[in-house]
Amino acid sequence: MALTHEPTAPYHSAQDALRVLETVARHSTGVTDAELARHTGLGTQRLTSLLRMLRREGYVEQTIDGAYVTGAALSRLGSAQGHEQALREQLQRTLDRLRDSVGAAVYISRYIDGEVRVTQCAASALAPAVHEWVDFRSSAHASAVGKSLLGQLDVNGRRDHLARYKMARLTSRTITSEKVLLSRLDAHPPTVPVLDLQEYAVGTVCAAVPITAGSSVGCLALSLPVQHAHRLRQAAERLNRGAAPVVLSLTI
Repeated sequence: MALTHEPTAPYHSAQDALRVLETVARHSTGVTDAELARHTGLGTQRLTSLLRMLRREGYVEQTIDGAYVTGAALSRLGSAQGHEQALREQLQRTLDRLRDSVGAAVYISRYIDGEVRVTQCAASALAPAVHEWVDFRSSAHASAVGKSLLGQLDVNGRRDHLARYKMARLTSRTITSEKVLLSRLDAHPPTVPVLDLQEYAVGTVCAAVPITAGSSVGCLALSLPVQHAHRLRQAAERLNRGAAPVVLSLTI
């Protein structure tokens, strides 16, 4: 199965952040922002933004004299023992912050062994998760998560998935034509969030953006009650802007 996804803005941000982290890690006694700019070639504004994100996520810390050193989160992820648990906890903290920032339930989903899997979720009473009334694995044609993941596969990968899962009509808005769905996936720009406007469930709207980490296929998604549909596009844009820490955690 070949992939068709192109690197997105969060991917490029994560790669720049990784360069900063690698530079910090090489300087065990600390490195100043001026030295980081010289070593990484990043502009002041860009570097300041990345350092703010890295401090918030716990990947770097600032010493009393203003130099940057590696943080506790990087130490936890860098350990072979307990890496998976540390990664899950780090991602959950990031998802919780994103949920509060965008004002919506937030999800990480991956395409693993030919299946759509929602691997983590951050929801609350004010940001309820979507009710999984039909298994997400069999409803990729209808959900923002599923369409984002399928959109990152090549045409053979998409056809293989759709051959295994019938495109059932879940609501009056569900696309049930394979030809129409494949055409829309082909035409959809990778940098634009995929939307689900009550295609999976009446009363819920969703959006998803791809997260590129190595060769894996994944996405970050959000859901909103339909009465908040007017916030969907703005929330999706904020989600996309906030996706870099998720990509970075998955890359480390």
